[in-house]
Amino acid sequence: MKRLIELTVNDQHHEIAVETHQTLTDLLRDQLGLTGTKKGCEMGDCGACTVILDGEPVNSCLVLAVQADGSRVITIPGLAPAGGLHPIQEAFVEAGAVQCGFCSPGMILSAKSLLDRNPKPDEGEIRSAIAGNLCRCTGYQKIVEAVQAAGDKSGQ
Repeated sequence: MKRLIELTVNDQHHEIAVETHQTLTDLLRDQLGLTGTKKGCEMGDCGACTVILDGEPVNSCLVLAVQADGSRVITIPGLAPAGGLHPIQEAFVEAGAVQCGFCSPGMILSAKSLLDRNPKPDEGEIRSAIAGNLCRCTGYQKIVEAVQAAGDKSGQ
């Protein structure tokens, strides 16, 4: 059964028919072509599918598309100006916090949500904010350093 929903994704308004059982991840990837939202565990454990929904980071695999009706969604391409990088993305590159890159979109969006609330988080706050995002490559220290650096730049 399909239902018509309206939502704004990366500042673009969409009116789209979705299956009532379809996840937000599938809507973003399959219908809108926003493949920066990764499919990982599909159980809310890995954070690869993290997006910002109405200002809060969520695991989009746990949100039905119909639940996002009327909402604003930010995915990784929605952060940066065309052809550029967002300061958080720049900090991840500069700190060497990106290796395979699979977790990076979710980590960066979780970091953005934190920095929007608190531009000068301490290490514990950063680790808490990214706790729902698993990384198999970096050991997290460089990710924490990148978030701290991005906060330092935004707080100047």
